[in-house]
Amino acid sequence: MERTVAMNHTRLQSDMALSVLDTAPVVEGSTAREALRNAVDLASLADSLGYRRYWVAEHHGMKGVASCATSVIISEVAGATTRIRVGSGGILLPNHPPILIAEQFGTLEIFHPGRIDLGVGRAPGGSKKVVERVRPEVDRNAKSLTEQIEELLQYFSPPQPGGINVVPAVGNVPEIWMLGSGSESAALAGSLGLRYAFAAHLNPDAAVDAVHKYRSRFTAARDGHAPYVVLAVPVIAAETDSRAEWLAGSIRLKILSRRLGKRIRLPSPVDAAAYPYSDDERGRLAELTPGYVIGGPETIREGLQAVIDKTNANELIVTSPIFDHVARRQSYQILAGVGSRLRLEHSNSQQARSSTAAG
Repeated sequence: MERTVAMNHTRLQSDMALSVLDTAPVVEGSTAREALRNAVDLASLADSLGYRRYWVAEHHGMKGVASCATSVIISEVAGATTRIRVGSGGILLPNHPPILIAEQFGTLEIFHPGRIDLGVGRAPGGSKKVVERVRPEVDRNAKSLTEQIEELLQYFSPPQPGGINVVPAVGNVPEIWMLGSGSESAALAGSLGLRYAFAAHLNPDAAVDAVHKYRSRFTAARDGHAPYVVLAVPVIAAETDSRAEWLAGSIRLKILSRRLGKRIRLPSPVDAAAYPYSDDERGRLAELTPGYVIGGPETIREGLQAVIDKTNANELIVTSPIFDHVARRQSYQILAGVGSRLRLEHSNSQQARSSTAAG
């Protein structure tokens, strides 16, 4: 029996923090200009609804993604909002000299004090051909990710004698995160005492192990915060279960096309419904979106609560691959109403409050 609950636009009021992860999607028939304007609009909505943070990713050469110049987008979004934290989910550190990232994010922190997050990761962010253009000179003695992060961190502190004084960065420290989708990044984040964001939207089966490894490897943090985990979860929420499943047709066709070797922009639900699926493909559509939480308000609440109970995450950061921008806004509005009914473990809630106070 389908469950239908009236859409609740209530501002988030919960120990379980909810946030937004956005790639500024360029859907079928749209442009990068529209995608980036929609990103600012979505961030403004999230700000008004009480979401904790809004992150944009770094991708290059992908026709369906407009979040490339990450620092520029962060500056625009932070200037268009008043309360919400704004940051990177994430900056792909092998693509950049750490000193430039320190300068950029130190500057952002100056203009928007206490609101900037710097999430860093190691993924290439595009195809091999594109990445070769992003970083055309390959250094045979390139530093490891650990060395790059440690170099980045040092630029936010006063330099040692003979060191480099990165003027906008010193004393202007954003909240720094490690991002990843496997146990190696989890262990690294813990050993460096950083906050950790796990990409469960990319690798949902590894979430429990990664969170456990992070907490077990955690050492003292530089700013005194407790271990803290944000879990990225894909959510498609609508007024009813059937409406949400219809909207999910877009991302399922996109994923299916990728598996068939064809890269497409996110299609409309109408086009997805009209696609000539084979009987085998139609029977496997739901399997294309593992880890997705899709449905009306009550289904969403139950699905997210199950994720929280399973992983013991402190916070969920939600990405919603929905074709129509109005429907995507509604998905986050519904989620805001659901958020006040999500429960945390007592010990986890204590960690969340401790980390928030420290950040």
